[in-house]
Amino acid sequence: MTKDLTSGSPMRLILGFTLPTLFGLLFQQFYNLVDTMIVGKLLGAQALGAVGATGSINFFVIGFCLGVCSGFAIPVAQRMGAKDYPQMRRYVANAAYLSAIIALVLTVATGIFCRDILAAMKTPADLFEDANAYIFIIFMGIPVVFLYNLLASIIRSLGDSRTPVYFLALSAGLNIVLDLMFILLFQAGVAGAAIATVLSQAVSGLACLVYMVKKFPILRVTREERKPDLVACKALCAMGLPMGLQYSITAIGSIVLQASVNALGSIYVSAVATGSKIYQLLACPFDAMGAAMATYCGQNVGANQLDRLPQGVRSCSLLGLGYSIIAFAGMLLFAPQSAMLFLNSNEPQLELLVGLTSQYIVILTAFFFPLALVNILRFSIQGMGFSTLAILAGVLEMIARTVVGHFFVPALGYTAACFASPAAWICADLFLIPACLGCIAHLRRSNPIASLETISRTMSGVKPAKA
Repeated sequence: MTKDLTSGSPMRLILGFTLPTLFGLLFQQFYNLVDTMIVGKLLGAQALGAVGATGSINFFVIGFCLGVCSGFAIPVAQRMGAKDYPQMRRYVANAAYLSAIIALVLTVATGIFCRDILAAMKTPADLFEDANAYIFIIFMGIPVVFLYNLLASIIRSLGDSRTPVYFLALSAGLNIVLDLMFILLFQAGVAGAAIATVLSQAVSGLACLVYMVKKFPILRVTREERKPDLVACKALCAMGLPMGLQYSITAIGSIVLQASVNALGSIYVSAVATGSKIYQLLACPFDAMGAAMATYCGQNVGANQLDRLPQGVRSCSLLGLGYSIIAFAGMLLFAPQSAMLFLNSNEPQLELLVGLTSQYIVILTAFFFPLALVNILRFSIQGMGFSTLAILAGVLEMIARTVVGHFFVPALGYTAACFASPAAWICADLFLIPACLGCIAHLRRSNPIASLETISRTMSGVKPAKA
């Protein structure tokens, strides 16, 4: 069930890990897209705009949850690479305790302040009630977000990127049925789409838990290992909280940008909402590459295979470049057709809405390689154990989006909003490229023996033994 990423071809290992993760992310996006398609086709562009108006605050809160879960899995991956299984299981147990506490706090806080947040973001009055209904239910589902993503991150940290995909496939199919049931049968509107999403996530999380307990004996925690451990909690928080904050800091810029777009009017909100759904689907490979690099770097640092780190970064960057070119070419040819997947052909101002959506997604895909580097380098740095350092990249993204949203969108309009994310990615890369190189150099200086052993094996033609 587990996979050792500390020996063998980096390109082959990363590609083999990325593909199952990608399928899982695609399933995850699939049921998000189904929400959008059903809302747009059955409830109209205004309801679609209401869901889209919550996108940045959704990213702010749920992104923090995802970042925390990913960060908690990095010490697990490092102990897996070091073959220190008792300590690995201690990290797993304490990650569960911390996740439960964080989930409870976030659920209560977001439920109380939901309407105030939407008001502060200048959500258009004609979208406000639907937006509040949707995002409130999503926030009430934060515990199941933690349930699935923590378990999936831990399983991936052991080298198994396939198992979580199976449960997401189940969840995606269930989500379609529940969407149609709540919207068509129960007439629940956008709230029905949110309920379907939360219930589907809950099913995938519970299924993942049952399967992990039965099929992963390496994770069966003893009574001693499940005791709360302050040292383990500190190590987990040192990785998880910075990763969560990195997502949230990045989202602050998105919130400022969303508020500026909201001020432009409902049709622009709907265009960005539609384009964002296409973008989220197209960007899945970069998220999968990031997840692969976090596990790859974590295991190799744990095993002291430090010379494999730059090899992995180069190999994954080549994958990112190839996919970026394909995605841009695809949107140049098929952006309008992609937009129509989410829009009703009887929609008023349809031609303008399709044009605005196409403009948005073509500009974003033109800068996909900088986005690829953001994911690859950031997660590599985090996998190496420098999670706090990666926050600075999120700060740069936040500053770039804030500047564009606060100054350029009011002055230049919608086109400026389309260039906000590319500007953020480029700013982040200006920091991440030298930072990643510096982290690798620091590890080599701190542990020169590991590098010398790798060089010796290479010169003698002896491959590292597999665990």
